Amino acid sequence: MILSRLGIITDEVSDNFEEALEWANSHHLTHVELRTINRKNITCLSDEDIEYVLSLLQKRRLQVSCIASPVFKCSLNPERPVLRGDTFGSNDEDTANHFNKLRRVIRLAKQMNCKYIRVFSFWREERPQDYTSEIVKYLRCAAEIAQENGVVLLLENEPTCNGGFAEEVAMLVRTVNSPALRVLWDPGNEVYGGRQAYPEGYKFVKDLISHVHLKDVGHDREQHVQCLPIGRGLVPYVEHLIALQEHGYSGLFTLETHYVPSNGTRKHGSELALEGIIGIDKHITSWQSH
Repeated sequence: MILSRLGIITDEVSDNFEEALEWANSHHLTHVELRTINRKNITCLSDEDIEYVLSLLQKRRLQVSCIASPVFKCSLNPERPVLRGDTFGSNDEDTANHFNKLRRVIRLAKQMNCKYIRVFSFWREERPQDYTSEIVKYLRCAAEIAQENGVVLLLENEPTCNGGFAEEVAMLVRTVNSPALRVLWDPGNEVYGGRQAYPEGYKFVKDLISHVHLKDVGHDREQHVQCLPIGRGLVPYVEHLIALQEHGYSGLFTLETHYVPSNGTRKHGSELALEGIIGIDKHITSWQSH
């Protein structure tokens, strides 16, 4: 059902970009998503780096589905206490510099013939609802820049950001009300933040989704939250993928495994995640054929 639309974030396989692309090719994936290249954040690439990336992509005939940027993973006001998360090697700068990052990433997207750019909704405030108008102001400005340049921004549900969960992300996207701002839906993130991804979270975003990240989440023996291979966690992927299909979702899916097995590697974790989604896909296809 989804294997022909499946890709992976390259640094989930390896820090070595060429090795990650070889892995994607060997598993017949149709696209890749770019976040860090050889340990360098996508926003920090030099012109020489970009030429290198483009040459490897062209050689392997892989498309870039999305630029997984860290844009707006920053504080609205650095003097306020906020929740913070991973920036994948990008500096945690102020909003003005993040708009510079956005313009840089838009240039990259155009060079890579990529329509979508992931963005966030600023580090999570103690009371995010108190800052909705400010968040919307920045996102609306960003969407205007994106629309002028023919790209679409994807706002991801990220628990360390103000748009941490489906209901919040949906509210922000609807309030901005721009064709250049859509939702990047990550059901695993919803579960990681202690919410139900499907059907609860999905009902808020189902009409706004333009891209989907796939990871699974569960608990270890001490009940700590952890990422797991697809199909081994709490995300009800069989039911959820069927719902996406029935609702007419025709976009792409990207593995964002966030899982390294004990004494294993990211590549091994990605293998297990891929095996899980292949198994789920076969199960759905078999069920639908009867």
